[in-house]
Amino acid sequence: MKTAVPCYYHLDVEVSPERVGQVGRILAAHLRYWDLETIVEPVRGTAELLLTAIDEHATDKHTSVEMWWNGQHLITAIGENDCDLRPDQDLRDCLEHLAAHSDGWGCCATDTGSKVIWFSQRARAGERVPLVPTAPAPSLREVLQVPRELMPAAVLAGRTRAVGVLEDAR
Repeated sequence: MKTAVPCYYHLDVEVSPERVGQVGRILAAHLRYWDLETIVEPVRGTAELLLTAIDEHATDKHTSVEMWWNGQHLITAIGENDCDLRPDQDLRDCLEHLAAHSDGWGCCATDTGSKVIWFSQRARAGERVPLVPTAPAPSLREVLQVPRELMPAAVLAGRTRAVGVLEDAR
């Protein structure tokens, strides 16, 4: 049975036309490394579209890209630092594409006035894999008797011989 390990990736980037393609290839490489080949193209295309829109409309080009994989869903979030960028107006076409090609999406503001746009891709039914279970803490199945310090070694040696004699007598 194939198991999935929860994964996280973070990338800070200054968006430019040539960096958009590079970031897309980086994200695709991580998805392939995580064995998520089937969702590489939708995630890469949507992330590149968002980064291109930010490059065209934002004055502050510093963005953060994050991906979380939990075994069933991949969530990709792109945060931009431009307080003047309005997703409902400047990124309208991009958000329509995002809504059409993802399983869920959203946009939220931070305390600093920047925005985070996120979208999720779900692994299809045949691709779902359980997370790797954590190993249980080891336990002792039998308790060994620790000799008391007060007992002399000769007494302990005699007990061992007596046990051996009893076993031989059986």
